[in-house]
This record gives sequence, C-alpha cells and structure tokens, in this order.
Amino acid sequence: MVRRQDAESRPWLAVPRGTAVWLRPLIGPLVDEVIAEIGSHVPEFDRPEDEVFGQQQRLAVDGALRQFVDLLENPRAPWESIATVYRAIGAWEAAQGRGLDALQRSLRVGARLAWRRIAEQCDSPEALGPLAESIFVFLDEIAAAASEGYLKAIGRAAGEIERRRRRLLGLLLSEPPASSDEVAEVARMAGWALPRTVAGVALLERKPDQFTPLTLPPDVLVDTDCPQSYLLLPDPGGPGRSRILEAIDVDWITAVGPTVPLRGAANSLRWAREALALARRGIIPRDSLIRCSDHESTLVVFRDEGFIQNVAATRLAPLETLRPGQRERLAETLLACLQRGFNANEAAERLHIHPQTVRYRLRQLEELFGERLYDTDRQLALEMALHAWLALARARET
Repeated sequence: MVRRQDAESRPWLAVPRGTAVWLRPLIGPLVDEVIAEIGSHVPEFDRPEDEVFGQQQRLAVDGALRQFVDLLENPRAPWESIATVYRAIGAWEAAQGRGLDALQRSLRVGARLAWRRIAEQCDSPEALGPLAESIFVFLDEIAAAASEGYLKAIGRAAGEIERRRRRLLGLLLSEPPASSDEVAEVARMAGWALPRTVAGVALLERKPDQFTPLTLPPDVLVDTDCPQSYLLLPDPGGPGRSRILEAIDVDWITAVGPTVPLRGAANSLRWAREALALARRGIIPRDSLIRCSDHESTLVVFRDEGFIQNVAATRLAPLETLRPGQRERLAETLLACLQRGFNANEAAERLHIHPQTVRYRLRQLEELFGERLYDTDRQLALEMALHAWLALARARET
C-alpha cells in the first residue's frame, strides 16, 4: 500500500506535541473496555470460553492502541510496519474460516469507544479535531490493510484448493486408475466428497471467440485450460444435475458420457469426447444437450469408421446406381425394416409413412439386392453400414 505523505493522509501531523504522553496511561484500562464493547456488538467475537482467541484479541486491541499512540509520538514513522500487522490479522481471520465483516465491525466499534474516552480526557479543545480525524483515518488504513491480508490469504487458499483439485482430476482420469487410497487422500485434501458414480462431460464453446465462464456447484471438477475443456460430474442422476448440464449447454456444446463408478471416469470422458467429435462433424445433432446414452449405435458404429465405410462400400453398392433422393429414401426404409424384422407395419410406423409405401420400397430393394437382402448372417453388418452411411449423408447436407 502506497500512502501519500501529506497532512490530509496523515492528520496526526497536526496533533499537538505531547498528546501521546497523557494518552499512553489510558491504554491499559481501555483495552478491557474495548474488548467488552466489541463482544456486546459483534457476536462472532464474543467468545469468552476460547482462551486462544481471547489472547489473540487482547494482543490485537492492545497493539492497535499502542500503535496509534506511537504514531502520535512519531508522526513521520513509516506506515508499512503497522500495515504488516493488520495484513497478518486479516490473513489470520481468513485461515480461521471467518468472514471479513465481523473484523471490520469490531474495528469500528473499538475506534468509536476509543474516541469517546480520549475526548473525555482531552483538556485541549484545539487537539480534538486533529485527534478525531487521526483516529478515523488510522481506522481506515488498518481496515484496508486487514482486507488486503484477508483477500490475499483467501486467494492463496483458493489457489491451493484448485491445485489439489487438478491433481485429483489427473488421478481420477489416469489409466490404469490410481489406487483408491491415493484418490481418497487427495480428495480429502481437496475437500471433495467421493461420489459413488460420475459422468465425464466434454465441452466446446459455441462462440469460440467469446469465452463464457462456467458457473458450477463446488463438487463439480472442471478443467477449461486444457486443449479440450471438460468436467467431471458427481452423481449424475442426482437432483438438479440435468438442470446444471442444460444451463451449460446454452453457451457450450455439451456431451455427457455414460454414468459409471468412480474408477470408470476416464472411460466415461472418452465416450463423451467421441460424441463431441461426431457432433462437430454434424453426425450427431449439436443444438441441444448430447447424451451418449441417446447415441449408442452411432458411437459404436463410428468407433472403427474405416472398417464400416469399407463394409458400406461393399454391401451398399447397389444403392449407388440410384438418384440421391431415391437412394436415401430406400436406405432409410431398409434400415427401418432391418431394425423391425422386415415387419412392414412397424417399419412404416417408425418412418411415419403408409405400410403400402414400405412394401413398394421393399420390392425395389429386393430387385437391387436380391437374396442378399434377407441373409441373416449379413444383416448386422448391413444395419451398421446403413446407420453410418445415413449419418454421413445427413452430415453432408447440414
């Protein structure tokens, strides 16, 4: 903190010489009175049963009064040594898990009481104005120093927790998985309760040129600094979890991996990333939340895309003789028939067309494929090839 060296910022320069002499004997009795006054106005600091806190409070109050009197005695003394004390007090409050508000209120209560007692003892009217201003400027300065120490300590603590959470993420996603004991210890240090299940979630900004921060519950582990942002969602089936994901999906394309036990976190994230990669190509829709469980067939088929494309080129060659529109209609009909055991009524219901239309298209398919159409040994490969072929065709259209 850099302070201006002038009378406005150091009103104690205007306090009459010798004031410190008659003020110093007041410090002892005033310490007890200030502590009692703080306890009656700031409940958080009324802790008579806590001996350690009581000793720290007494040292702080006594130190503040003595520093103020020392400043009146030597008004050009460097401020930094005083500020250091209050930065340490602010850091101590942060370390104890208390808020800054109680400390600031206690400083104001103590300053008001100190001013009243000093005013009662002061027999020099010309000293009252500078003394009053000195007390409240001193209060502002030590409050600012305490805030600085508090915020720095909070920042350090947050940084340490973040470092531990990143280490925890690394352990949870390592392959082979880290030992349960190591994960449990790092989770404890990071303040993270071990869940029974998790889901990996792959993320991609919808507007790459405009980073949108993620607002997440504290139990969600996240990394947006790596090449592909992701998070680990504990207990994905729990209350409110879907709302969290839907809120993220507004600004981020969000692919949610399958729900797995904690040791399967890496597998869940791998599936989520594969789904996101397919969404980027237009093979999986990306305009709403992507759940791997809704696209299992596509994910399995595209796991070995080269093999499937080779199968498609061989098994679906008869379709290449048709016009593009007719080719896609027949491919969709064939896939629906394979999935419904060639039941024309069920296939028609799936395609939202008349069963007679399905039967007409089946006759066309029989002319193209012949007996191969009903070869049960080849139907699974044919179904997978059709699934991939249609997905790629739709992606090319978008």
